[in-house]
Amino acid sequence: VVRRRLLQRYEHQPFISCLAGFYSCRWKRYQRERTEPGKCCCNMVNELKTSTATDFSFCFSLVFLYTWGEGKNDYNGFDWYNYGNLGFWFLWSLVILIVAAVLFAYTSLLLVLAMCLLAEGQQLYLHWSHKIGTFLVLGFTISSLFALSILWRDHRKTVRLSFQVTAPYLHIGAIAIMVLLSWPVALHAIRADKKVIQVIIVGPYLAILLFLFLIPLGMYSPCIREKGTLGPKPALIGHRGAPMLAPENTEMSFLKTIEHGGDGLETDVTISYDGVPFLMHDDTLRRTTNIHEVYPNETGKAASLFSWDSLQKLNAGTWFLKNKPFLGMGSLSKADQNQAMNQSIYTLSGFLRLADSHNKLVIFDLYRPPEKHPYRNLWIRKILDVILKESKIKRHLVLWLHNSVRSFVQSVAPGFQHTMGRKAPIEDLLKHNIVKLNLVYTDMSSEDIRKYAEANITTNFYVVNEPWLYSLAWCSGAHSVTTNAVHLLKDLSQPLFLMTPRQYNIMWILTDLTSAFLISLIFAL
Repeated sequence: VVRRRLLQRYEHQPFISCLAGFYSCRWKRYQRERTEPGKCCCNMVNELKTSTATDFSFCFSLVFLYTWGEGKNDYNGFDWYNYGNLGFWFLWSLVILIVAAVLFAYTSLLLVLAMCLLAEGQQLYLHWSHKIGTFLVLGFTISSLFALSILWRDHRKTVRLSFQVTAPYLHIGAIAIMVLLSWPVALHAIRADKKVIQVIIVGPYLAILLFLFLIPLGMYSPCIREKGTLGPKPALIGHRGAPMLAPENTEMSFLKTIEHGGDGLETDVTISYDGVPFLMHDDTLRRTTNIHEVYPNETGKAASLFSWDSLQKLNAGTWFLKNKPFLGMGSLSKADQNQAMNQSIYTLSGFLRLADSHNKLVIFDLYRPPEKHPYRNLWIRKILDVILKESKIKRHLVLWLHNSVRSFVQSVAPGFQHTMGRKAPIEDLLKHNIVKLNLVYTDMSSEDIRKYAEANITTNFYVVNEPWLYSLAWCSGAHSVTTNAVHLLKDLSQPLFLMTPRQYNIMWILTDLTSAFLISLIFAL
């Protein structure tokens, strides 16, 4: 009798065996006798804890994957931040993205397995290794999101901006998930033997579904607009040239920007110990030159404390080929590799002559030399001499950003387009003859852009690399963006996610009606 009961209980069922094997690591032992959905089929207390942990792990891993995925625009800055702290180059951003995707796939698989087992009336015995894995995922994602919120606060603004273009499609995805969940919910609710249990199962599900049906009422996106109301495509200003195609702040980098149709060039200017303004973003030469080979004992020395003769001995291109600083930047042709290997530090004078010869706008950050530098108090005058006397660039091409001596610059060099690096009242901007704002992209607001445009003040946002972010800037009315990816953004013929209100309303109504019909059909069956 015992043997017959064992055979009845453990009769081979391949599908259930696979489900139980992956979920519980029980490849041979499984429950044959079904437990009707809606009835207690497991240790309620323990399985409720496990189920809750799995659900939270899934939710947090999804949030982390979306959050980190939408932060791709700033991956390069994140990797260089780690380089500055760790001393070696590595694509940490890519590693985190892969880890986030793997964790989300893992928790998703556990949920799918659990749903299938419940639908088959099987008991849920999550293996101890999966329990550990679930809690590790939960701990990792929560700590990672917390670290991002503390160390990279602007990233939260990036995520909020992303909702303005992705929200309509996230809404469809959420509705699709609710349709899939309707099957196990209906199965357990209909077969539940008590009304209270049915209400507990169906109530929260219907509340969430109703919320999702109505959430588009409060949704806003500048890319949902009537035909004919979209402004012109924002101009493209190469951030340090084209740093995905050539070493940043080199002649090759700016030539690549011009070759791909960039409208302007952005750079960073410091001044050598003997008074030659040159292009360099960092305080030191360690990241973008081979100083460790030429001057190994001076790698931590400020770039402005080297003479121009010493700076000319450095190579400013080999690091680019070695580190490949951008994710997905592709491979260079043999000719481009040879050209990159022979790049040197570029002078401000050469940069301005190049921009003037191709009629390109220029905008630059100026770095004051440190204490005891011979040009500590003369640096602005020296830079103005290069602009006005050496390069003789057309003045309307210069977007003057530096704010501390603006009145002096306006008096000795009329004709510059004066630019402010922060938001300010329109009255103050007009008082100082400001014609453009140069703002970080996280300050993007279609309302502010429109308000400044009415006062003939245009806006430029930096650094915009991703097509979705460029599309948002376009829909919001931005005049220009500073970007590392001129060669990619120039090919966009219209913003991504652009649609009319009528098209969106049709999409919203069809989504809700279709999902309501499918869910009703599933519950009826």
